[in-house]
Amino acid sequence: MSRIIVFGGHGRIALQLAPILAGRGDEVTAVIRNPDHVADVERTGATARVNDIEKLDTAALADLIRGHDAVVWSAGAGGGSPERTYAVDRDAAIRTMDAAGAAGVARYVMVSWLGSSADHGVPEGDSFFPYADAKWAADEHLRSTDLDGTILGPGGLTDDEPTGRIDLDAPDRGRVARGDVAAVIAAALVEPATIGRTIRFGNGSQESSEPIADALAR
Repeated sequence: MSRIIVFGGHGRIALQLAPILAGRGDEVTAVIRNPDHVADVERTGATARVNDIEKLDTAALADLIRGHDAVVWSAGAGGGSPERTYAVDRDAAIRTMDAAGAAGVARYVMVSWLGSSADHGVPEGDSFFPYADAKWAADEHLRSTDLDGTILGPGGLTDDEPTGRIDLDAPDRGRVARGDVAAVIAAALVEPATIGRTIRFGNGSQESSEPIADALAR
């Protein structure tokens, strides 16, 4: 049994992650901003903690993280202003990494996106640029820390039924069900081979994909 803290606990991935973790006996703390979402979160088997991560400094985040075994970052500004995108997807994410280090919690899983790289190719004038830029900065910060980090880069997210299979190798990995992203997070948390890796994936085809556990172990 592990104690997992999930930032962005009311997101559509996190709401599918919590039952997987709780079902295998983990204790899940789901950090959410809106108190109206407590009931939704706690129906998944998680314990909700209402905190505005934009406003918490590193010391306060360390107090929140302390006592857990792993951190999952699945939060995001969800579009809107560039300022808020940078405040959440870059700055708050980075503070949680620094806080995890201060709290002595080494395991950290970042939910990023398939195209996160220095040459992501999104032009500065594009409305998607702040997200791409913020996620790359957060990913790079995680790589620079001493944390046991894993960066997950799923393709375009869908609400399709999860398949339990992913494709790591196809040049264009395509889209992926949110339920499968949740399953990948859960599997990565217990697969030591994922530490220090950036794992880009989609569902692929039946022929090109493989079971999630097999893909992450190799």
